[in-house]
Amino acid sequence: MNWFNNSKLFDLAKQGQRLPHIAAVIPLSFLFALIAQFGAIPLILLLALQYGLTPTGIDMPDELPPLVSGFWMSMQLISSFVLVYVILWVWLKFVEVRPFWTLGYELKHAVKQYTRGFLFGMLMFVASVAILGLFGSVAFETGNPNQQGVAAVGGVIFVLIGWVIQGGAEEVLIRGWVLPVIGARYKPWVGLLVSSLIFATLHGLNPNLSGIALINLALFGVFAGLYAMREGSMWGISALHSVWNWVQGNLFGFEVSGAQAEGGTLINLMETGDDWLTGGAFGPEGGIAVTIVLVIGILITLFWKSNQKNAL
Repeated sequence: MNWFNNSKLFDLAKQGQRLPHIAAVIPLSFLFALIAQFGAIPLILLLALQYGLTPTGIDMPDELPPLVSGFWMSMQLISSFVLVYVILWVWLKFVEVRPFWTLGYELKHAVKQYTRGFLFGMLMFVASVAILGLFGSVAFETGNPNQQGVAAVGGVIFVLIGWVIQGGAEEVLIRGWVLPVIGARYKPWVGLLVSSLIFATLHGLNPNLSGIALINLALFGVFAGLYAMREGSMWGISALHSVWNWVQGNLFGFEVSGAQAEGGTLINLMETGDDWLTGGAFGPEGGIAVTIVLVIGILITLFWKSNQKNAL
């Protein structure tokens, strides 16, 4: 596994004039993520003007047309995460003194890697649903016909734009910056471990979080880190993360890390088995079905035979 110790991501990180100390990287990763959330303030004010306020928050209708709700959710995802890219660009330019693309976004093979990651992400979540089906723990849910199927296609496509920004932002921060910087300065396994724990911790305030969900978040961090390290690029894992969320929330209609996705759903499914298997209110990411898929994904990434360095 030469790629583990010599991933191109580490070489790219070393192009800067300095590699931050781990004692700075860990708190800065949380600070960068927190600051980025303030980007949603203008959108919140706009929504308040549009729909009004109640003592509990913005008085949005329960079921907006999928195209409208998809637009607002896409804007929410974009405004809450786009500043991650800006913050990292500023940090790299003035502190580490290296270009943004050294986070793992070289243009060579970008389309191939992004497409492959997109397909892998879909396949992995479909496999999770298939496991639920084998245990009889998933069923079709009767819902508003205006919020699902053909009627929801516009909203489902629209919200994908937001998922692309959100998934890419989490990946560029954790696997594009934290993992390579720590891995290049110390040891690759240290970068992988710390970045995975930070990723899980950043989701620690998500609603309906369970012990299995927290383990799965850490496992996803390990899988995503290995995938990015082996490919030597961030394009593939950015696509995989984005499509994973999109398929989960807007293709199958499950909760995404404890939150309901807006914009409608093409297929409206619901969990029917025990929470330990299905994830319950957190969504499939909180159940053993996803654990199985992630463990298999980790093993494949580790041991898949390839003649190309830094390639899956």
